[in-house]
Amino acid sequence: MAETAQIDDTSEPHTGSPESRPAPLAVSLAKVLIRRLTPGSGIILFFSLILFTIAFAANLFLEESLARLGWTLFLSGDPMHAPSGLALTLLIGTVATNRLRRAAPCRKPPSDEEMNRAVEILATQPNAIGGLVRLGDKKILFSSCGKAFIMYAQQGRSWVALFDPIGCRKAWPDLVLKFMETARKAGCRAVFYQVSPEFLPLTVEAGLKPYKLGEQAVVDLTRFDLKGGAWLKLRRSINRAVRDGLEFSMLKPEEVPAVLDELLSVSRTWLAAQNAAEKGFSLGTFQSQYVAAGPVAVIRLKGRIVAFASILSTASGGDAFIDLMRHLPETHRGMMDLLFVRIMEHMKAEGYKTLNLGMAPLAGLSTHSKAPLWNHVGERIFRNGERFYNFRGVQAFKSKFDPDWHPRYLAVSGTGMPVLSVFDITMLIGGGLKGLLRR
Repeated sequence: MAETAQIDDTSEPHTGSPESRPAPLAVSLAKVLIRRLTPGSGIILFFSLILFTIAFAANLFLEESLARLGWTLFLSGDPMHAPSGLALTLLIGTVATNRLRRAAPCRKPPSDEEMNRAVEILATQPNAIGGLVRLGDKKILFSSCGKAFIMYAQQGRSWVALFDPIGCRKAWPDLVLKFMETARKAGCRAVFYQVSPEFLPLTVEAGLKPYKLGEQAVVDLTRFDLKGGAWLKLRRSINRAVRDGLEFSMLKPEEVPAVLDELLSVSRTWLAAQNAAEKGFSLGTFQSQYVAAGPVAVIRLKGRIVAFASILSTASGGDAFIDLMRHLPETHRGMMDLLFVRIMEHMKAEGYKTLNLGMAPLAGLSTHSKAPLWNHVGERIFRNGERFYNFRGVQAFKSKFDPDWHPRYLAVSGTGMPVLSVFDITMLIGGGLKGLLRR
């Protein structure tokens, strides 16, 4: 919903879906830098290209120290420094490209036996978001005891673990070290993406450095109720949608195959309207078997499906997660309000305790004088980056439903800014360079 956010939701249909989650920080930062170019930037860019070529030929290994300098120049506020930061960014990009090209890929999907083992472990766990392992686009590393696993994917020289480990918590410390050592032997760096505060101590003890990514919105369904003045605006939006003919229903898994063609049509129309490619890794993708594995919430207008959301849930009935969500553009302003509220009401009636709405990227970053450089960069993008992604709109939409906000972090090795790791995660979620260029 989140990256993923991805990489989400606003009151407007266009900006109101989890699929509009951004490619992470690197892309937005690059665009901000480009906007700040001065008339003399052409000369600097010319020499940047020369440096680009030299770096490629010399196979430089500058990485984080150079990245740190580039980000500092960007934050200085001096417009003369922004092109220099871009020059350094281009140089880093070349170094990264040259190094990443050498990394041995590990894109073999998990075997049926590995997937079955992971699903068995998942069935005993409280967090529905772990169901993203079913996508099959991530490898699975099991703990020595076989009671926990990490799902991860490789991009370049980064092994990116998604979320906290899943399974028995007593197995987590050894599993983290096993993951890091296996990555090291493969000549790669270990990266943990969208991890919780509870998991952070293990990463710190393992020598990794945390960076706040944003905050995850989780609705407490036990106290969710639309009664009272605080919910008046949302009630009016829903009532208007119902009066205008929008109808909600929750399809059971066995009912989904019959409407897959219609769901696919909505999905393709949405992607075309967004000029977007399918994302992945931390975001659900439209795969028939994956979508049909769980319940799907749909909105119909005159009998035709105009919006849908697939739901990941736990066998214990504790937690649910709004995963893949698509809709026809410009159908109705209240459509997304209706979809979300009806999902919440349905899951509450089914006995679920929480509903995960996914992340609000870059939300909740402290920017006091002692805050990390990362926070200041993120806050600047959150505040000024609406041209590229509706960061504040995402947070505002999710805030409608009075969620609890839970911090989520990136944990990586090294001392400077985690530019290469962020770039690799961006590539994973975006489906490579071609996918990124499409959004």
